[in-house]
Amino acid sequence: MFSASCHYGLQAMLYIAKRSAETENIELNEISESQQIPKFFLSKILQQLVKGKLLVSMRGPNGGFRLNGSPRQICLIDVIRIIDGLDIFDQCGIGDTSCNPKDYCPIHEEFSKQRECVFRLFSETSLGCLSDKKSIKQSFN
Repeated sequence: MFSASCHYGLQAMLYIAKRSAETENIELNEISESQQIPKFFLSKILQQLVKGKLLVSMRGPNGGFRLNGSPRQICLIDVIRIIDGLDIFDQCGIGDTSCNPKDYCPIHEEFSKQRECVFRLFSETSLGCLSDKKSIKQSFN
């Protein structure tokens, strides 16, 4: 459903949320190694999230990344919006480019309902809510 970048971005943000109670800034190397995300790829993703104002980056010996707000204020949809955009929630479930609300494909009505449920789930689920649960790595396996 989402790109590899988006999966990695969600994984990294959940890790940062979980660690934010213990430390202020989390180094790129730590996130990369603990979550097994290629460092170069992760760096680009985190910079997108900095530009999108979900993360703050700090340089220097105590540098790293931290959330730009409480983990409970940042929802999964915020991360998805910045990395992949929200077009996935408007597209036809079978890829029919002519599918629209007036002339739709055979699965349009049911898929629209499911898509709305998924959108609502991501909109209502915060990083804080998920970081209270099981380990971050387990969430993505």
